[in-house]
Amino acid sequence: MALDRVSKVLEKELKQLVAEGRAKGKEFIVVGVRKAQNGKGPRFFLKGFGDREFIRMNSNSYLGMQFNEEVIKVEEETAKKYGVGPGAVRFISGTYEPHRSLEKKLAKFHEREDAMIYSAAYVTVIGVISSLVTSDTVVISDELNHNCIINAIRLSRPMDKSIYKHLDMKELEARIKEVAGKAKRVVVVTDGVFSMRGDYANLKDIEAIANKYDGQFEEGIITIVDDSHGVGAFGKTGRGTEEVTGGKADLLIGTMGKAFGVNGGYVVSSEIITTYLREKAITYIYSNPITTAEAACVLKVVEMLDSPEGRERLTYLRELTLRFREGIAKLGYETIASEHPIVPLIVRDTRRTSDIVNYLVENGVLATGLNYPVVPKGDETIRFQINADHTPQDIDYVLGVLEKYKKERWH
Repeated sequence: MALDRVSKVLEKELKQLVAEGRAKGKEFIVVGVRKAQNGKGPRFFLKGFGDREFIRMNSNSYLGMQFNEEVIKVEEETAKKYGVGPGAVRFISGTYEPHRSLEKKLAKFHEREDAMIYSAAYVTVIGVISSLVTSDTVVISDELNHNCIINAIRLSRPMDKSIYKHLDMKELEARIKEVAGKAKRVVVVTDGVFSMRGDYANLKDIEAIANKYDGQFEEGIITIVDDSHGVGAFGKTGRGTEEVTGGKADLLIGTMGKAFGVNGGYVVSSEIITTYLREKAITYIYSNPITTAEAACVLKVVEMLDSPEGRERLTYLRELTLRFREGIAKLGYETIASEHPIVPLIVRDTRRTSDIVNYLVENGVLATGLNYPVVPKGDETIRFQINADHTPQDIDYVLGVLEKYKKERWH
């Protein structure tokens, strides 16, 4: 058969990944959920594990809105009204009132002129960057930016690209100086919160540097920030890295599939920018939008977040995060200081990372092992993500499991 020879090559590569401890392996399949009760948060049941229950410490649903009854009710009502799918891409009668209402709400939430939603945050980044990078553009990027930014730059084929050391503002400034007089336009792009570590970019400093050198380029310097892990989970009002640092991006990208607990991505900026992107962004033009039910759910979550109830939920999330972060530090594990609900346990060894993840699974805890090439060699990490539907009892249980591992296997 035509695939025989290439299949042998691929099989060899797969075996190598397994041998090196870098294979992700088979995906867990969730077959049931028991909602929060008796001081415990939601418990998940997986195919092949019978009636064993799991605490999910690897969910991006930071606000814990996935099982919120008000949100579920909105989804059901909207699906009955508009159907389960949009039936077309946006410009071919695929735009519905809930889509546009959500865009207006997101623009207001972020204090921008306009917003546009996409089917996912990944494709938002691809569509935005590829639309704004020309053959006369230099892109300058943080070395630890997410895979979506890396691939967006590759797809964009800029005049040149430059990488600065993680969070190093002096090197960012140096990279801008290097291309002065060579490019018409510069795009500085960074994650807001970095998804593997929970640390974050100082957007106020980036904004100041961009403003300082903007006049040296014919078409200026554009700042693009992907704050998918920040929006809804970070800051006193959930406005993400901009709120925490006091800086502002020219284009801010967010997701609706993490803190908001639903699905999709979006960008907020000026009306000129969003109008241009509706005409040029390939991942917007040629892809269906999220469903009307999903859009209505996100609208409901944003309204809830932007209320006293939302402030209380964010405060609770910060308290739980602090409880867990301080707990793993007391156990002697290495972590990174941050208030964000991503709490990394830095292992610095591929095989031990896999061993800890397996031990956690054996004890009913789901967490994410991050090995090379997802993270650089020597930075192997287990990522825990705190959600607002976790409880103090949940946190203490997971810390107890990590304490047992330390005593039994960490030699």
